[in-house]
Amino acid sequence: MKRFLQLCAVVILLAGGVQRADAQKFAIKTNLLYDATGTVNFGVEMALAPRWTLDMPGNLNDWKMYNGRQWKHFLTQPEARYWFTNRFAGHFVGIHAHYGRYDIGNIDNNINFLGTNFGALKDNRFEGWLLGAGIGYGYAFVLSKHWNLELELGIGYAYMEFDKYAWATNDKLESNAHHNYFGITKLNVGISYLF
Repeated sequence: MKRFLQLCAVVILLAGGVQRADAQKFAIKTNLLYDATGTVNFGVEMALAPRWTLDMPGNLNDWKMYNGRQWKHFLTQPEARYWFTNRFAGHFVGIHAHYGRYDIGNIDNNINFLGTNFGALKDNRFEGWLLGAGIGYGYAFVLSKHWNLELELGIGYAYMEFDKYAWATNDKLESNAHHNYFGITKLNVGISYLF
């Protein structure tokens, strides 16, 4: 009898831990990676069909960092998502667009990644805008009826147009310069609250 009760308890606990998220129609969310950088971010995601959702995040960082560093930006990145099982749960793929404005500089680094020299941020400031698109793959872990943990990686393209300034003197070095970026366009470790 004791073994039977233990088995029943395990079955009840496991059944209680399996949640369906497809009944949910709407989510509010935040990306913990942006939170870690001090960037205010907020997103909404809404159901469009049984396996389709539309994710609409926005990010804003409008202040100077410590030691005179600057990483001001606004970014929005709408994404249509197709879920392989139920929406808001499990594997998904997405196609996203992105638009943003930025004013960044005085960031000391030696990163040269996929043809983009981020080391140029050390002695310069770049002010401009970007526009692009990409594809993503992700997975949503259902934590409870209303809470999800979401992971996503996206790759794509961004066209960037900017003015370049010398950091120390603020003299304009280039006007209407541009850069074509190919690489990671979305990285998300997010928490969602579902309605």
